[in-house]
Amino acid sequence: MKSKIHEYQKNNFKVMSKKLALILVVFANQGFSQGCSDAGICSINKGFTTEEKNFKNHIEIAAIFGAGESDVRYVSPYVSYTKRFNDRFSFTSKVTFSTATGSFGTRSQFGDAFLIGNYSFKEKSKKQWSALLGWKFPFTASNLKINGYSLPLDYQSSLGTVDLFLGTNLNYKNWDFNAALQIPVFNLNKNSYFKEYGGTDDFPSTNLFERKSDALLRATYSMKTPNKKFTFKPNVLFIYHLGEDSYENIFSQRENIKGSDGLTINGNLITSYSISKQSSIELSLATPFVVRDVRPDGLTRSFVAGLQYQYSF
Repeated sequence: MKSKIHEYQKNNFKVMSKKLALILVVFANQGFSQGCSDAGICSINKGFTTEEKNFKNHIEIAAIFGAGESDVRYVSPYVSYTKRFNDRFSFTSKVTFSTATGSFGTRSQFGDAFLIGNYSFKEKSKKQWSALLGWKFPFTASNLKINGYSLPLDYQSSLGTVDLFLGTNLNYKNWDFNAALQIPVFNLNKNSYFKEYGGTDDFPSTNLFERKSDALLRATYSMKTPNKKFTFKPNVLFIYHLGEDSYENIFSQRENIKGSDGLTINGNLITSYSISKQSSIELSLATPFVVRDVRPDGLTRSFVAGLQYQYSF
């Protein structure tokens, strides 16, 4: 009887693996659009849970690779540290870096620092809620230049805003559902790019750019192989930009950017491999399904791939 159950599990996993492979093929063949190399809200779900709870300290080292607007390509590494104080409370800090390369040239700079606290409530009926509060602080005012020439936000390593994050997560069996808000509290953006002087229409004007808030809903389903070495986490993200962004035009008048509000839907597949109880590696692939008309913040991606290593102690 046990052997039949084991054979059923193996066959069931083979079916799931084929479905995941199909998802990967669909992702790889999506047309150019707006992916989720984001302003922060897409990646803060790491603060909700830590897979291995037997250790108090967790270090992540990762690199994100992306294809952006026009011919811009990105390499964005980051390092993150999570401290679990007890079964209820944990704290995560994260520092990002970004290198953007395109027709304007190459520009590299530290991006943002994240400070995120998470509190997990007591589990009841296989359901566990957690709450998140965090901040994002920029290392630049989003006005990096090359040879003295102003650059669009696509080449900037940060949006130049101090942002507040508020979030909650529900874990039920193999499912995670989380919701979050990202609210720009202080705008330090000093970008000075005008498309009229940029020599191209690929990027919109973003002089003294002001960005609106974002709201996110995410659903994630986790599947493990029988030996628990591999974990697959397909998930879908709904991100709604809660208003039109704006900039100051050449006449020093503030102007809304039409079509910059609205919904983006992203698909994401995370595959992790457990090297040992203390370490793991993770590959994530993301692409959009539904997009906003305009995304002047420079976060447009046709495809995003991330590679991450985690060590716990």
